[in-house]
Amino acid sequence: MIEYRALPTKIDGRAQDSELSAKVQALINTYNVDVRRLAGNRDSPKLAEMLDSSIKWTRALKGDLRRGITYTFEPARIINSYYRPFVKRRLYFSRQLNEMVYRMPQLFGPDAGPNVAFGFAAESRTEFAAIAFRDLPNKDIFMPSATQVLALYRYEDGERKDNVTDWALAGFRKRYRAGGGKEQRSISRDAIFHYTYAVLHDPVYREKYAVNLKREFPRIPFYADFWQWSDWGRELMELHIGFESVEPFALRRTDVVDEKARAAGLSPKAVLKADKPAGVIRIDSETALAGLPQEAWDYKLGNRSALEWILDQYRETKPRDPTIRARFDTYRLADYKEKVIDLLARVTTVSLRTVAIVEAMRAASR
Repeated sequence: MIEYRALPTKIDGRAQDSELSAKVQALINTYNVDVRRLAGNRDSPKLAEMLDSSIKWTRALKGDLRRGITYTFEPARIINSYYRPFVKRRLYFSRQLNEMVYRMPQLFGPDAGPNVAFGFAAESRTEFAAIAFRDLPNKDIFMPSATQVLALYRYEDGERKDNVTDWALAGFRKRYRAGGGKEQRSISRDAIFHYTYAVLHDPVYREKYAVNLKREFPRIPFYADFWQWSDWGRELMELHIGFESVEPFALRRTDVVDEKARAAGLSPKAVLKADKPAGVIRIDSETALAGLPQEAWDYKLGNRSALEWILDQYRETKPRDPTIRARFDTYRLADYKEKVIDLLARVTTVSLRTVAIVEAMRAASR
């Protein structure tokens, strides 16, 4: 399997895990207290009215309470997750607290091993998009549309198995051997995986099958030059998975002290807004980034560009849930400012290189 490099997070991972652990343990403790407190009322038709309303009670959580099941916090279940395009978060991954995990435990997480996958949106609510990752994905990467995930491997009883089938491998080898291709490289499962990823970025393919891609699973055509498309797919995967280690684009940073905020002992006011025509992103009331090429905004994933996903996810918002808001409203852009600036510079590079590859695809023979 190809290795995709990534830099370590620039925010103290221990601090992130500590906060997540506190949230999960608060939920588990509240739940376990009610399991014991309501032991004699588990079959009551009014059970829902007796529950501690400081946590959210899902159908599965209520079912476990009725069965008297208690939960135990397991630190090893805190893992990296791929939350939105180019935005990762730490996740407590457990069947007890994550409902409808489908087959994800076979692909990522404590019970699986190293893996690479890509997700795509195939719904009418958003434009078609595809993105590769190597961490457990959120179902709603391309919010509001649910994401279909295809992985290179799956893990069953600790054994790694190929997801690119023998049938597919034989079909590709037969097709391109019969075509008399000049290159003698042996087609591998990795190469087919990369080829598929490239085809899903092909602008001609997306335009031709736009209606189909909103309602059915993509069908992959045989293009004339397999290796050109496979190489494009490999390059795109290296960019998209290794986005934290690409060379940052040379954005021009301007810092002007916010005297009013400083005098009040406050951090600069968070902004995170873009002026696309001017090529400027304002980070906060003190800092702006300039020199963004217009093409950088052309790399879109669903209804937003890659850069817009980052701006959206790092904005300061108040949690809707009153308990979470009262106990865990700790996010401030000021704590992540340098990380966000670095991320925007790197994803600008990723965006420009992706757009260049996609434009080269447009001119390719099929």
